[in-house]
Amino acid sequence: MSEDEVKENQPVENQDEPIADEKSQETPPAEQLLLPRDTLLSAGIHIGTRMKTLDMEPFIYRVRPDGLFVLDVKKTDDRIRVTAKFLSRYEHAKVAVAATRLYAQEPVKKFCELTGATPLIGRFIPGQLSNPQYPGRIDPEVIVVSDPRADAQAVKEASKVGIPIIALCSTDNEFAGVDLVIPTNNKGRRALAVVFWLLARQVLRERGELAADKDPSVTIEDFEAKVTREEEEEP
Repeated sequence: MSEDEVKENQPVENQDEPIADEKSQETPPAEQLLLPRDTLLSAGIHIGTRMKTLDMEPFIYRVRPDGLFVLDVKKTDDRIRVTAKFLSRYEHAKVAVAATRLYAQEPVKKFCELTGATPLIGRFIPGQLSNPQYPGRIDPEVIVVSDPRADAQAVKEASKVGIPIIALCSTDNEFAGVDLVIPTNNKGRRALAVVFWLLARQVLRERGELAADKDPSVTIEDFEAKVTREEEEEP
């Protein structure tokens, strides 16, 4: 990792806050996103950090004058579609979703309730995927992690036993052990709610359980973490 990548590795104060000058991420008239571009930008799914890894370079739209890297929402949209198509091929309970970060826990819980996936919320217990003697061991066929750094133990064990890994990655993440990346703000409360809601909706549509022009009965607001300021995690 270069010096430029390491320096200014400081979290953005509010990763849910929209950036006015990112309205320049125009969507061509013929191009249809899963949600209106303004909705995605207002949720802050494009907001990265002040650190960029080489792995994430292809997904970065621009860097702001203050050093904040910004993600390309079209590429996020594309990867949500690809991921949903991939997940829809698996038996519902054979999809596991891990969320160590506080803001990811409610979105993951709601995603699993809607799609029938298996939630791994909170601290990941060592051995849950790799230790046959552990009574709480599960045997998924694919795993989604909300942040490969925060969910490093899940990534490590899934890699060890050969389970495909899908990861939500911000500009500061690396892809070691990850098979499929969804580039997005993986720290913001609203951003995580929107991404997991969209992913759930697309999985249901791919399975044929939801019409292409319909939304789930559970809203984006239902997906959003409800925490007090005292409970808010460190970025």
